[in-house]
Amino acid sequence: MSDKNNTIMAWSILIIALFAVSSAGTILQSMSEIPPFLRASWRMQGTSLILLPFFIFQYIKINDLSINKNDIQLLFLSSIFLALHFGLWIWSLDNTSLVHSLLFVTMHPIIVVALMPILGSSANKGHIFGATLGVLGAMITLADVNKIGDVSLMGDIAAFGGALTVVGYIFIGRHLRYEKNMPVFIYAFPVTLGAGIWLCIATIFFESTSFETSIPELNVFGWFDSIWLIWIAYLSLGPGLMGHTGINTILKWLPPIMVSSVLLLEPVIGAFIGWLFTGELILGMWTLIGGPLMIIGVLIITLEEKTSSTDDF
Repeated sequence: MSDKNNTIMAWSILIIALFAVSSAGTILQSMSEIPPFLRASWRMQGTSLILLPFFIFQYIKINDLSINKNDIQLLFLSSIFLALHFGLWIWSLDNTSLVHSLLFVTMHPIIVVALMPILGSSANKGHIFGATLGVLGAMITLADVNKIGDVSLMGDIAAFGGALTVVGYIFIGRHLRYEKNMPVFIYAFPVTLGAGIWLCIATIFFESTSFETSIPELNVFGWFDSIWLIWIAYLSLGPGLMGHTGINTILKWLPPIMVSSVLLLEPVIGAFIGWLFTGELILGMWTLIGGPLMIIGVLIITLEEKTSSTDDF
């Protein structure tokens, strides 16, 4: 296949992936009858089943696969970060507005900038300006807390916690995928499965769910019920396989900076999908001012990475 055809295919996958991941918030928020950690567990369980045959295929096909003890430990840690990310983010969907949840969970580039001194990297003026603008925008949006719709401080903090924990997942994934050349499904399947297991444990302890109950909404495997199966199937095939896995795949043909920039549209498209799905979209004045500043700040940081060696997101 020619480079031109590869580029066209990559852009097609990216657009599909963008809309797929942007739709996840609306779907998950619409499943509010289900406790948030259980919802997150179902999402990981379904995605794991989708990834399993691809994992088996790659495992059989690759003869010289070398995974050491350190790699296994990193896979284990990555699964914990992924579980925390989804658990906190889905909890936030029940406790703040969809727009605020999507805005705060996409702030991970700002967190990366804050971590640069700790990681031994230097933040330049572009990084600092972008981070400052993003934080300023976040502070402005918080003026709508308890004033507009379902916006709440704890919900926004949980979404930000989802951004914070996904940074660990991203750093480990970049190390294993691009520095150690671990194939995408060899990495994605055990991490996703592990995240599902940790979330199963969390929902049993914190949400009083179980394996025995006949109530699907309180059963660890309740998503197999016909009521919820189609929802989890979509989340696994759409945002899971076509979204996140598709994004990982096209990095072979498109620069990470370009992919990251396009994905900054997720809060905007996610809010639009939410409006189409529910017919409601309540935006406070401060969110309308601060939200764009948050996106612009993250975009500045992302563009700054074009000339930086710390492109970890």
